[in-house]
Amino acid sequence: MSTLNTGLKGKVVLITGSTSGIGLATAHVLAEQGCHIVLHGLMTQDEGTALAAEFATKYQINTCFSNADLRDPGCIHEFMDVAVGQLGTIDILVNNAGIQHTQDVANFPIEKWNDIIAINLSSAFHTIQKVVPAMANKQWGRIINIASVHGLVGSANKVAYCAAKHGIVGLTKVVAIECAEQGITVNAICPGWVDTPLIGKQIDGIASDKNLSYDKAKYQLVTAKQPLPEMLAPRQIGEFVLFLCSGAAKGITGAALPMDGAWTAQ
Repeated sequence: MSTLNTGLKGKVVLITGSTSGIGLATAHVLAEQGCHIVLHGLMTQDEGTALAAEFATKYQINTCFSNADLRDPGCIHEFMDVAVGQLGTIDILVNNAGIQHTQDVANFPIEKWNDIIAINLSSAFHTIQKVVPAMANKQWGRIINIASVHGLVGSANKVAYCAAKHGIVGLTKVVAIECAEQGITVNAICPGWVDTPLIGKQIDGIASDKNLSYDKAKYQLVTAKQPLPEMLAPRQIGEFVLFLCSGAAKGITGAALPMDGAWTAQ
């Protein structure tokens, strides 16, 4: 449990894509602070309700869950209206949900482009637009967008992902400027390699293709891009989210903050 004294007890946090990976780890970190949590992700309603109940029991907080389709602005607005109806407000918004598809631009499927832009970028616009008026009225709010190192640099075969994450960085800057006098900070975290099941599958593929051990394949994958030969644990990103929500970070806004093992230092 974090020892950072944040004063966040009782704040309501909405995290998209929070049933696994970075989002789930962040939910645990903020729930430890006594924040009430709106969970969202690719689960059935019954599964998500059970997860929310686990959080409520473990941390003695209020929770709710939605599996809203973030490709649909109408679903996003309904989801957020229901969350506010159940928990009263949204004080902290973490836009984390994202999908990926890798292919060269000439053959990139149009439907994959549309889905990635909708989920990785446009959904953040819709959630932000929905929460800003209430945050401004209270003169306090925290918006943290989980971007990527690919919001700062490009990589082959990731045309939609890089476009969306660069867009998230631009969105972050504009909203930060507009909200600077309203007590709202807006920042983007730009992780490099993060130890998630999706990356584990990539490592397995390299190990199989090149007849390497898992550890050697992992080292090869990570160091091809970043000097630090280690992946981040999802919880480390959650701890950074926590810091950005704290009073210590009230002067940090409009920033694209790398957690990339010196990837972008090269």
